[in-house]
Amino acid sequence: MTTKADFTEQEWKLVLEGPTSAGMIVITAQRGGTFRETVSMAKAYAEARQQHGQSELLDGIVAAKPEIDHMRSHSPEDLKEHYLANLRDAVALLDGKATPQELDEYKRFIVNLAEEVASAHRESGRDEDPVSDTEKAAIATIVEALG
Repeated sequence: MTTKADFTEQEWKLVLEGPTSAGMIVITAQRGGTFRETVSMAKAYAEARQQHGQSELLDGIVAAKPEIDHMRSHSPEDLKEHYLANLRDAVALLDGKATPQELDEYKRFIVNLAEEVASAHRESGRDEDPVSDTEKAAIATIVEALG
C-alpha cells in the first residue's frame, strides 16, 4: 500500500494537485457556474471520503486539504496546458510508486471529479444535457492526459 510517507513533500503536493487541476480545466472550459462547479469539487472529495478504507493512497489524498496550483497565466490555453502537465506529472510519479490498482483508483477519482464539476451547472437550456460540448471536450482531454 502506498501512503503519503512514500513521497517527498514536493511529490505529495503534485499528487494532491492532480484532482484539482482536472477540476480547474473543466471550470475554465466555459464561462458561468464557477461557484457551483467549485462547490462540486468539494462534494467529490466528500463522497470519496465516504469510501474510506478502500485505498490508503486515496484516503490520504481526500483527507488532505485540496491543493490548487495558482499559476498565473496569460491565456486560458496556457492555464489548461499547465494543469494538463500537472496531471501527466502526477500520473507518471504514481506510476513509479503506486500499485496499478492505486493508480487506476487515482485516475478514476480524477475523472469522477471532472464529471461532477461539469454537471454542476447547466450551461444550456433546461431540457438539454447539463454538460456542454466544451466541458465534454475538456474531460476527454483530461482522460487523454491520464493515459
